[in-house]
Amino acid sequence: MSSTFDLHVQTTISPHNGHAYHVETYPTSSDLNRTLESAAQSQKEWIKTTLDERIAKGRKFIEKFSALANREAPATYDHGPLGHHNLAEELCYQMGRPADQCWGEFRGFLQRATYMIDIAESCLSDVTFSDNQPGASRLIKRVPLGVIFVIAPWNYPYLVMINSVLPALIAGNAVILKPSPQTPLTAVRFKETLNDAGFPADLIQVVHLSPPLTQYAVQHKLVDFVVFTGSVTGGKAIETAAVAAEGFKGVGLELGGKDPAYVRADADLKDAVIQLVDGAMYNAGQSCCAVERIYVHESVYDNFVDGYVNEAKKLVLGDPANKQTTLGPVISTASAEKIRNQISSAVQMGAKALIPESLYPKAEAGTTFVAPQVLVDVNHTMDVMKEETFGPIVGIQKVSSDAEAIELMNDSEYGLTASIWTKSLDDFSTLTDQVQAGTIFLNKCDALDPALAWTGIKNSGRGVSLSKFGYDQLTRAKSINMRINTA
Repeated sequence: MSSTFDLHVQTTISPHNGHAYHVETYPTSSDLNRTLESAAQSQKEWIKTTLDERIAKGRKFIEKFSALANREAPATYDHGPLGHHNLAEELCYQMGRPADQCWGEFRGFLQRATYMIDIAESCLSDVTFSDNQPGASRLIKRVPLGVIFVIAPWNYPYLVMINSVLPALIAGNAVILKPSPQTPLTAVRFKETLNDAGFPADLIQVVHLSPPLTQYAVQHKLVDFVVFTGSVTGGKAIETAAVAAEGFKGVGLELGGKDPAYVRADADLKDAVIQLVDGAMYNAGQSCCAVERIYVHESVYDNFVDGYVNEAKKLVLGDPANKQTTLGPVISTASAEKIRNQISSAVQMGAKALIPESLYPKAEAGTTFVAPQVLVDVNHTMDVMKEETFGPIVGIQKVSSDAEAIELMNDSEYGLTASIWTKSLDDFSTLTDQVQAGTIFLNKCDALDPALAWTGIKNSGRGVSLSKFGYDQLTRAKSINMRINTA
């Protein structure tokens, strides 16, 4: 394939102050070709290493990154006139999450890395058979795909990158990592630490790409598989580009969500309120598995709503660099405007907003600061209950039965996660079979366990990361069938 693109730069703007934080220059298509060629060549050498050697480097990486992310004595990076920032401060300035909350992402990053390294041998070792015929033998190998192109988002960049990048490398692949323009330094720090741990420089490469260059990379003959995390629109564009490429290129897609929660009559309301406010509002609601709609049984509805509003009012909206802040800005003014429009549209259609705007004077129109909001008297004719919001607002709807709740939970184009809040394990087990989602939670939400497959249905995407199945997406089966005795 041949194409050329002009040089352009991407500038990362800090959401909370509108100032430029970091600048990267896009490569030319020729530069990108050379990057892909060097990655493919490096992978050919990397595959000659043993699984034990790759696992050892993975453990070394965990050790190195743990030191960088040590909150008591973190590494810092020079940002010129902006000063020296540690990993949490860098992430805060790039995407707006309160710096104190960013440390939690690093803990999750290391937890996932450790688990995927711990299970690598069992997932990637040859499958052998004990019932071979005399003079014959069979086995199934898990072999790498080649060059994996990982396109990461801005909302939880470290958590999402670790899901695919480290397992891909341990499995014997090379990785081309494209971070979001909003969080470019996250991929840079990831690569630096991998290289410091002994992973070859050309094996893991970070690229900052424009949309045309991204499409070019997706369709490149040296890219064997694409992992994309982002919006439904973005996922469709990636899949369309992959389908149009020569051959049959695989694509893993983790896309949007409109994740529901159902609070049953027997739920622990105090606990449910605390957990569901966090599940809806943490990271300013900017999570693919954030709780965006809540259905509550009519017998406990009023008490739940009162408790929920009181808990949400405790959030402190402000500068994410300040330690008192618990709710930072959303990623852009465009996103803020979309969220405000969902609220105003719902209110015009009969919904009631329960948190006075006067409590959050910083949340002015034209800014990235959006106040937390709880909407009641909502229904499924409103966008706030149907379209992904990606902001600190939630709609709460009254239901009269399990059947009504399940019908509403499933009335969505998305299917990433769902949560049910009840004291009855038997009832929960019955309801899980009826809910259409990749993950069903009991009395918890917005939480990933690396031992479990992370996957979605409907417009939430396809493919799997984490768990033993995450390695399956990054490898292929190769069957070996031997007739040893020919006499």
